[in-house]
Amino acid sequence: MQGIDSDLEKLQERLIADRKVRALAAVGSYGTDQQWRGSVPTLLSFERGLLSDHSELRAGILHLRQPYEKLDSWRDWDTAQAEAPLATLATARVLYDPTGNLGRIQKLMGGLSEARRALYREELLSKAQERLDAARTALGRGQGIPEQLLALVTARDVALKQLYPALLSWLHAWPEFELRLPHAWRAVAGLSFPKSVYGLERLYAFGGEDEARRCLLATRGLGMVEQERYARQAHQSGYYDGAVRLLRDEAARLHRPDLERWTALSAARRDKLSTLIGIERSPLGPTALKIAQELLEDVREER
Repeated sequence: MQGIDSDLEKLQERLIADRKVRALAAVGSYGTDQQWRGSVPTLLSFERGLLSDHSELRAGILHLRQPYEKLDSWRDWDTAQAEAPLATLATARVLYDPTGNLGRIQKLMGGLSEARRALYREELLSKAQERLDAARTALGRGQGIPEQLLALVTARDVALKQLYPALLSWLHAWPEFELRLPHAWRAVAGLSFPKSVYGLERLYAFGGEDEARRCLLATRGLGMVEQERYARQAHQSGYYDGAVRLLRDEAARLHRPDLERWTALSAARRDKLSTLIGIERSPLGPTALKIAQELLEDVREER
């Protein structure tokens, strides 16, 4: 850790001295009370001359870079809501902010009125409903295995990208610690919204240490080296369900074409993807969409 801490400090000093850098912050769990063995030192900078955002990983330090212009445009909530990494901004620890704009963005997000949070939540729920309705329509056009699998994938994606942020908006909190979901979901919202949290459990069929081990073994030969490495870090630290969550979602993202042509796959490839997606344990097709719909209603009703 000492070597990385030294490199991190040097990089911070170099970025602060760089005239192109107009704001710098530390993000993520590294260096906080939430740090764990899988935490990656992460910096967020806003720089002149960048045309788009990008990230780079060097010497174990992740550097997230944003165009300088975003420092101004994201001071408008509607713009930030539409395009900004809200959780990253809300939880960033400011290291350098001569214009004060990064601090203003955080103040804006921390001071959102109840009415604005309600509108933000409703927009997330409306988007979730649109996606679930579209998935039902697609499922209605075909009831084969590919359609069943894609319905499950959509239900999970809606839960994480729309329903989880909407749930946390009741607490004026922002989704963090993606590698440790669903542990963060349970810790932040489990006591207040037990039905909603249980909905995620039903969709993913986590299964603890045994299921995590099965999923890790199933990644072999599927081109998931990086994903397996991150999931193994979670597994070794006891975040078994976090490892399963990551591998289920990443397998669906990377191998969607395989899901769409399921019957044409070799038996060995189907077996591996079946384990990763959790086909034998998880709800498929209309059942998955029904659970996601119930989860949406639980989020809306603060359950």
